[in-house]
Amino acid sequence: MTNTPRPTRARWFPILALVFVATLINYLDRAVFSIARPLFTKELGISAILAGTMGSAFSWSYALAQIPGGAVLDRFGTRMVYGLSLLTWSLVTMVQGLVSTVGAFIGLRVALGVCEAPCFPANSRVLNSWFPQHERARATSIYSVGLSAGLAFLTVPLFWIAEHYTWRGLFIVAGGIGVLFGVVWYAFYREPRESKLVNQAELDYISAGGGFAKEGIAQTPVSWANILKVSRLRPILVISLAQFCGNTVLTFFLIDFVNYLATQRHMAWIKLGFFLSFPFMAAAVGGLIGGAVADTIIKRGGSISLARKLPVVSGLIMASSLVLANWVPEGQDGLVIAIMSVAFFGQGMSNLGWTVLTDLAPKNMLGLAGGFFNMITNLAGILTPLILGVILEVTGSYFYSLIYVAIAPLLGAGLYMFALGDIKRLEVQS
Repeated sequence: MTNTPRPTRARWFPILALVFVATLINYLDRAVFSIARPLFTKELGISAILAGTMGSAFSWSYALAQIPGGAVLDRFGTRMVYGLSLLTWSLVTMVQGLVSTVGAFIGLRVALGVCEAPCFPANSRVLNSWFPQHERARATSIYSVGLSAGLAFLTVPLFWIAEHYTWRGLFIVAGGIGVLFGVVWYAFYREPRESKLVNQAELDYISAGGGFAKEGIAQTPVSWANILKVSRLRPILVISLAQFCGNTVLTFFLIDFVNYLATQRHMAWIKLGFFLSFPFMAAAVGGLIGGAVADTIIKRGGSISLARKLPVVSGLIMASSLVLANWVPEGQDGLVIAIMSVAFFGQGMSNLGWTVLTDLAPKNMLGLAGGFFNMITNLAGILTPLILGVILEVTGSYFYSLIYVAIAPLLGAGLYMFALGDIKRLEVQS
């Protein structure tokens, strides 16, 4: 009688741990803009509309670079491209702390978008390579905690850095952390077939569950014909538009939330650092619960469609509740934070769009599909800061801004319920 070796768990550690930290740093480097905004806008004399333009400058280049970024990812692989992406976006973050003109700041925000473009398509490739389908929602929810964990647990230190070393020191410290981790990523990440930490039993387990651990992910040439093929895949277009709606809420929290609390709610700087952590902690918990619900449904024999749609739709509807803050009297800071925490919990719970994409995308077009998906979804990062900036400049209030942000996730929930259909792997000839 032979003993069958148990599968190793390299997919969870170090692989998912690396993705988690990379995603945390990715959003940390984006979010320091929000924390620093009340400080540098005052120092540089920047208007609300110009601040909104600066906030959206990142997303212009980030969205436009998605398809080229996916192509580079397909060509050179996850290890090299993700490592270089980490290194370059972190260096750009550091340099933002050294500029003194609006033009230079906007230019660096554009550069940041280009450098960060491969991040989420790379995350998608890692999950497809390393995880069976029934574990991907949980894996996505764990690394997605990095979207909010950076601010949830580092808010007070970040505000302390800003207070003692100015907003410039904040950018420099955040970027320096990313530079160091870029080296760590390149040193430790490997594809399943190249890793010395994975045994054959784990490779068999991943492959049996629909992962690409053995055969790898096919490369598809980038061409307008192939881009059009992806854009004509209706389910991918639907989830891209729905994720755009959810990202409208996320963009508000990343770009405008600190400014909302400081200018609309007149919270003291000390209170901001403390209160800001609660919605981001709620988003982290919501992400974990959404992933756990999805994987539990599959393990109990439920359909993929139900497992993905239920947490996404529920979360999007919950995210719209942030509009209730409009009717909370000034001074009731705890109630405002409670409402925002419920809303951001819902946004975190709905953050399974990338998991749905890994379920839908053709095997031979994962890079292109990921680039297209992220391009559409991050149009929210372009439009939301601009629209909110104009509303704030015209009305002097966030009242109508919260209404706009609340409508978007309801539209996203409607797309999942009435336009998506069954979730299953699409096939297309490249």
